Amino acid sequence: MKFMIPSTMMIASSIRVSAASFFRRRACSSIARSAGAHNARLVGSGTPTTSSSTLMELRLRGDGDDVTPSSKDFSSSPEYVKLANPAPGSPFHYAFPVHSLDAAKQFYGDVLGCAQGRSSEKWQDYSLHGHQIVCHWVGNEYRCVDYYNPVDGDEVPVPHAGLALTVGEFHALAERVKKAGVHFIIEPHLRFKGMPGEQWTMFFKDPSGNNLEFKAMTKVENLFAKYNVVD
Repeated sequence: MKFMIPSTMMIASSIRVSAASFFRRRACSSIARSAGAHNARLVGSGTPTTSSSTLMELRLRGDGDDVTPSSKDFSSSPEYVKLANPAPGSPFHYAFPVHSLDAAKQFYGDVLGCAQGRSSEKWQDYSLHGHQIVCHWVGNEYRCVDYYNPVDGDEVPVPHAGLALTVGEFHALAERVKKAGVHFIIEPHLRFKGMPGEQWTMFFKDPSGNNLEFKAMTKVENLFAKYNVVD
């Protein structure tokens, strides 16, 4: 049996590879330690990091509004609180005109129970079940101009906007609106009975005349059921 004796060149090459690997590991460890220290400094200075718990704490304190580490100086940012979370997925954004921000605040904030977000002297935004709606003041004379279209025996005002709720949420909102004395354009009722699109619906206006519809499918999965409806 023959044994191979490593040559001097092979031994030297092996030593070089091992040394290079050792120094690479040392360098990576040093970089990781530096990054950790940097993140600690960011948290201490009030600049947000990607840590979810730290981010929530910073937002509640008003120390930051970005989700990634940044060199931006937040020391002059206004303090704020977060009163609502975004809806899962892709929350929609809807902006519309109003004639009075005070009236809009009373309606969307108090009657509908929407949490308020940012605001200025000319606009204010709200969370409608985690979706962003924004009231823009356009003048004291504004009122929505209505058009009408028949839907299952009702004269539906157009334009309108709203949400598809669960059946339980629908009836709770209907009761809340009734107690607030809001006038229904179309009373809460069930339409398309026995059809794939069977749903609860109601229509009412905000103080500026903007039309709102809230509905609830009796079968949630049928919201986009495709078939021809005969009026």
